[in-house]
Amino acid sequence: MAAFKTLAVAAALLGAAQAVDVNVRANGGNVTGKFDKFGYGFLHEDINNSGDGGIYAELIQNRAFQYSPSYPVSTAHYSPINGASLGIEFVSPPLSSALPASLRVSATNTTGQVGFQNEGYWGIDVRVQKYTGSFWTKGAYKGEFTAWLKSNLTTDVFGRVQVQSKSVADAWTEHKFELTPSVAAPSSNNTFAVTFDPAGTSNGTLDFNLISLFPPTYKGRANGLRIDIAEALEEMNPTYLRFPGGNMLEGLRLGAEWDWKDSIGPLRERPGFEGVWGYQQTHGLGLIEYLEWAEDMGLHFAVGLYAGLALNGNYTTEAELQPYIQDALNEIEFIIGPVTSTWGARRAELGHPEPFELNYVELGNEDWLAGFPGGWESYKAYRFPLMYEAVSKAYPDIQIIASSASSDPNPETAATDGLDFPADVLGDYHPYREPDQLVDEFDRFDNDFGHIVGEVAAVHVNGGIEWLGLLNPYPWWIGAVGESVSLIGYERNSDRIPMVLYAPVLKNINRFQWSITLIQFAADPALTTRAVTWYVWSLFAHHPITHTLPTTSTSDYGPLYWGAGRDDDRGGALVWKGAVFNTTNSSSVPVTVNFQGVRRGTKAKLTVLTNPGGDPFAYNDPFTGVNIVKTTETELVAGPRGGFKFSLPELSVAVLDTDVAAVSKDPPHHYWG
Repeated sequence: MAAFKTLAVAAALLGAAQAVDVNVRANGGNVTGKFDKFGYGFLHEDINNSGDGGIYAELIQNRAFQYSPSYPVSTAHYSPINGASLGIEFVSPPLSSALPASLRVSATNTTGQVGFQNEGYWGIDVRVQKYTGSFWTKGAYKGEFTAWLKSNLTTDVFGRVQVQSKSVADAWTEHKFELTPSVAAPSSNNTFAVTFDPAGTSNGTLDFNLISLFPPTYKGRANGLRIDIAEALEEMNPTYLRFPGGNMLEGLRLGAEWDWKDSIGPLRERPGFEGVWGYQQTHGLGLIEYLEWAEDMGLHFAVGLYAGLALNGNYTTEAELQPYIQDALNEIEFIIGPVTSTWGARRAELGHPEPFELNYVELGNEDWLAGFPGGWESYKAYRFPLMYEAVSKAYPDIQIIASSASSDPNPETAATDGLDFPADVLGDYHPYREPDQLVDEFDRFDNDFGHIVGEVAAVHVNGGIEWLGLLNPYPWWIGAVGESVSLIGYERNSDRIPMVLYAPVLKNINRFQWSITLIQFAADPALTTRAVTWYVWSLFAHHPITHTLPTTSTSDYGPLYWGAGRDDDRGGALVWKGAVFNTTNSSSVPVTVNFQGVRRGTKAKLTVLTNPGGDPFAYNDPFTGVNIVKTTETELVAGPRGGFKFSLPELSVAVLDTDVAAVSKDPPHHYWG
């Protein structure tokens, strides 16, 4: 919800806390573009079915019967039609060496069409729009297939299309189709089905593989992203994407790491990935799709390079490391190499001859955590030094990130047990905290060297038992405000902190391991929900700065926290960001922000986020659709000394921005004379 309103001075000051005057100097701050530009973004890895069954738009679950040591092959998510028998077969030849298992559909003692149906990822959203699909078959069949979208609750059929058979006895053939339903389904409890007439076969049996169905995708990309989720992320105005995530990069064991080479090329050549979050992953959302995602949203990205550590604590020896170093160099070459290079030519074959822009690579992920202390000692002793030497020599213009912060593995022992960071390397800080702890870390980087904040979120309630119980079901209001305080602290230090990333970003509400995310969703787009934290991060991301500006004040930080800057990309717009956390008796805080050099009469837009219900544990629930975050926008006019006066209530987040181009014509305003 959003509203313009005029501020009432008397009402604002009644019962208020001590007034805070903030003076913002016109110059003397830090240039945030030392690295590239400061920005907000998110980490993505396929946790919570955020990739498969999430932002990756494929609608068929278990489409290619992929499997691994942790996840046996099965016919899960399929059911027979008209008494057909369904089973897994390893036929010769297979569809590919990457996809050796297939679905055998055999008619029994029935007449008429037989086949299978797939339930999708907890349902399939059916609208009057074009769906593109395909499936591969092996076995002689003269006749037609029928592809259906139909209800799982009734006999209603929303759309169907006939597909002429090309199926033959001894080879695999692909069948492509387009299907536009004639009517939208009332719910997402629907299935996709394929049927055929067994009379047209030699023995009533056909083999199927790589059964796929896509709705329209973000930017129209083949094998692309789900529109509603991608647009919700784009709407946040992010700057950075970190992938392929954290734990997913490492894998469950040595040899089971996320292998970028398995994630490129035609889908029939992708074997899938033994996911680390309880399910097999398709690799449909692979390296090229991540790169196109960043390109389509105009994002800079940080790529995680595998550094020889598995989640079970095992790690490569120094003698075994060289192939992994070369693999990392090959991955970089795939991303930015010219078409004359080996891997640049491979990228060009896949339809992208122009190199992507790569600014950041991270060597490993949380190497101080998995398998401590052995894994950490190996990272310090040889895994990081050898990879750093090779990557920096081959690509001196790429910013290298180590997989730890200056405070890892433990703030109390980091001085003696931490990594010896080269001067040109950034650290990576991952604070999953209580709101109070995030506020306490407001000045975390005031006197530290450069880092990214690669993963951050308020995940536990204040005073809870960390990691021993369940996380909160959704991001909650006081957690979002606590995050905002830490975000202001990071941006105040943006000469050394180029990016801050929320993690994890997406949650399928039907199956998840991590409940705190920016966006929640299900098969039905009506359930796609921006969490309260999304509104805080989006507000800050929509008001960027290129330079920090020094401030002085009549007050110490707390309960009001703030930072200020200038954005030369918007004609020198001046920006002040603030948050009020834990005032005395929940009182409001009167604020005056004085921008040096700003003349009396200058306009600015004040945007304030609050939770009018007052419950600090309130959250946006996908099942109610109620947004508990109120957005109030007010045009202010500067009084003497370039001062803007306003009042901020308890647990509020605010941005004051002199770039008022987005303010509606002649809005209500208050003049401070």
